[in-house]
Amino acid sequence: MTTLLLAIIYLSFISLGLPDSLLGSAWPVMHADIGAKLSWAGILSMIISFSTILSSLASERLTKKLGTGLLTALSVLLTAASLVGFAVSDSFVMLCFISVPYGLGAGSIDAALNNYVALHFASRHMSWLHCFWGVGASLSPYIMSYCIGHGKGWQGGYLSVSVIQIILTVFIFISLPLWKKSSGDAQSEKTQTLGIRGAMKIRGVPYMLLTFFCYCALESTAGLWASTYLCDDRGVSATTAARFASLFYLGITLGRFVCGFVSEKLGDRFLIRLGTAVVAVGVLMIIMPIDTGVLALAGLIVTGVGCAPIYPSIIHSTPQSFGKENSQAIIGIQMACAYTGTTFIPPVFGLIAQHISSFWYPYFLLFFVIFMAVSYELTARVVSKDMAQR
Repeated sequence: MTTLLLAIIYLSFISLGLPDSLLGSAWPVMHADIGAKLSWAGILSMIISFSTILSSLASERLTKKLGTGLLTALSVLLTAASLVGFAVSDSFVMLCFISVPYGLGAGSIDAALNNYVALHFASRHMSWLHCFWGVGASLSPYIMSYCIGHGKGWQGGYLSVSVIQIILTVFIFISLPLWKKSSGDAQSEKTQTLGIRGAMKIRGVPYMLLTFFCYCALESTAGLWASTYLCDDRGVSATTAARFASLFYLGITLGRFVCGFVSEKLGDRFLIRLGTAVVAVGVLMIIMPIDTGVLALAGLIVTGVGCAPIYPSIIHSTPQSFGKENSQAIIGIQMACAYTGTTFIPPVFGLIAQHISSFWYPYFLLFFVIFMAVSYELTARVVSKDMAQR
């Protein structure tokens, strides 16, 4: 039963990744069909992200009331319905309204599933689950391009992914008894909700949230602006720059797959520190003032590999560091911090690149690497003291 449930959770993580890259791949065709400006994709992205942040913060209450299995099923169903809404939309205003449930469906399932796996499964599964998220995020652009290229349009792309989500919803509803039998997923409404204020009062939590924010800001900025920096400041061709920017994400995905085999031996804390050190080496390789762009290209891949273990290891370590009874609230806030970092920090560097120079790209990344390393060490120090006193 546990194996079957784990398979459902893996499929859920693929499902979680599928909608994330649909808008970007559809928008070049989509915006012209609905009479929207090219730049308006950013508005939709912000609405989705803001809604995701809200649902992440509400995940503790929702999980205790509904249980992880039912919340996951309802969230996937909400996402599927939103994808259908996107497919039938004929105006930008309608897309703005549908973006709200689109984002709400993602945040609560992300926080709930991450906490469930952190509580009930070994660390290797956390690494592999986030690897599977990358599979979903990589697969959806191919689905969209196939539909557009074969006369089904961007509407067909959204409908195709919605069908996958609906099928998964059915499987999750059928599997609901497994969630309860395998790990006691039934949640008591009488259990006191920790909430944001309560979570922030726990020693070490603010440092951990800052660590998570810095990591997500680093990863998203590194991926988004890599091609611009390589082209404008290192003399790399646009084709090569785009290819290596995609290799950055491939490095994260493959790195998480490999980390799954060693995570239990090395431990979450060691992997976070190792990943941070590798990221620092990669960023320094990008900074090196060498005429050829080869070292910078290699540094980008190294940075991606270093990023691989940090996100899943931070999440998996949360129940042990701050208590199982507190983990759902804290992981929900972690997800909110993650979406805040990925939504707002890359545009900040965009302003720097536009008004000053993209030359500062690796130094911007280095700032977050240092900040992340310091905040994590502060977290580890506090957690170690508290665990010694237990």
